[in-house]
Amino acid sequence: AFDDAVWQRVIAINLVGVYNVCKAVVPVLRTQGYGRVVNIASLAGKEGTPNASAYSAAKAGVLALTKSLGKELAGSGVLVNAVAPAAVRTPILEQMAPDHVATMVAKSPMGRLGEPEEIAAQVLWLASDACSFSTGAVFDVSGGRATY
Repeated sequence: AFDDAVWQRVIAINLVGVYNVCKAVVPVLRTQGYGRVVNIASLAGKEGTPNASAYSAAKAGVLALTKSLGKELAGSGVLVNAVAPAAVRTPILEQMAPDHVATMVAKSPMGRLGEPEEIAAQVLWLASDACSFSTGAVFDVSGGRATY
């Protein structure tokens, strides 16, 4: 079980923070009749990650928020989508035990970590005019790991 303060901090950062940004920008986007919101979720929100229940729950909340808001705004010109990356080569991985990182890599059918540039490319497309018929969707960037 998590310490209550840790649980609340993880939820506040990873879910409430996303909600607060949406709350601030959506009225402006709706007024102008155009916009793109791209929320950063995680495969942990779809699968649940052992020993990371608060993070997994927060990212699942981001996915549900994205789906709900995408449907609410569907006719407004504002599209709301999310990306759900698996493990990505970032400095936070340096804080993890090498065997834990190896376990994450082993879960990937592509047999490697994602690169930050790969996530950025997906986000750029979702934020562009080329993305015109996707809203309330979750785009996995997982090296084939995602199962749904």
